[in-house]
Amino acid sequence: MMVVRLVVLALLFYIAWRLLNSLSGRKDTERPGAPDPEDAPVRDTLVEDPVCRKLVPRHQAVRLRQDGKTYYFCSDECCDTFIEAPRGDQ
Repeated sequence: MMVVRLVVLALLFYIAWRLLNSLSGRKDTERPGAPDPEDAPVRDTLVEDPVCRKLVPRHQAVRLRQDGKTYYFCSDECCDTFIEAPRGDQ
């Protein structure tokens, strides 16, 4: 019976600790001196495909360098469409 009381008491202490921790606004994983995730630099940006207007992460996009400018596409098909299109339509 004593073991059950200890388990219940430990559970109550844990619940109280979690409640107090959440009220203080501090997260469990926070450590003093740890960088704030909201201040972290952006790892990737979205670029717009000039053909279908989809937003694509820059690191996943198909790239085309033409006339000194870099174009980003969601797929090889959009890139081919862009290349085949008359210059006035771009």
